[in-house]
Amino acid sequence: MNTLEKKGPGIIIAISIAVPLVVVLLMFMPERYNFLGVESGLFPLFHAVINGMTALLLLTGFTLIKKGNKQAHRKVMTTAFALSALFLVSYVVSKISNEPVPYPDEAPLKLLYLFILITHIILSGIILPLVLYTMYFAWTQKFEKHKKLARWTFPIWMYVAITGVLVYLFMFPYY
Repeated sequence: MNTLEKKGPGIIIAISIAVPLVVVLLMFMPERYNFLGVESGLFPLFHAVINGMTALLLLTGFTLIKKGNKQAHRKVMTTAFALSALFLVSYVVSKISNEPVPYPDEAPLKLLYLFILITHIILSGIILPLVLYTMYFAWTQKFEKHKKLARWTFPIWMYVAITGVLVYLFMFPYY
């Protein structure tokens, strides 16, 4: 058993607990520190672009594996993972830097927006360990476990990516 197989699950669990805790703590910070000097409106656009690109990569990766092109699938899915990691770092920086922008009570489609936002947030917390374990099984060549878990990971990750773009579109007039 190599180091990845030994330490992988522990690292995945630690990351899966630490990341949501950090995000929640940042959401409730009493003061923001815009140490990068980035305008608050740029983060949401950047996040929407990353989410849109991730969705396209997920769809491409799904198509590639259905066609049996494992090597291209691996590259595309690794790129989707890297984009998601970039998103996560950027999202944390945006929470440190900027006050949250609320969706106005009188805005149209508020209930639809809240449904999309709440399901997006819940599934965002669930997707991190799913993605990490799915990739872990691929890296450790446990392809049956990888395939089984990917059946759950793919649609949830796709939903999170697409609803990330939708949340931006709903919020666009208020940034």
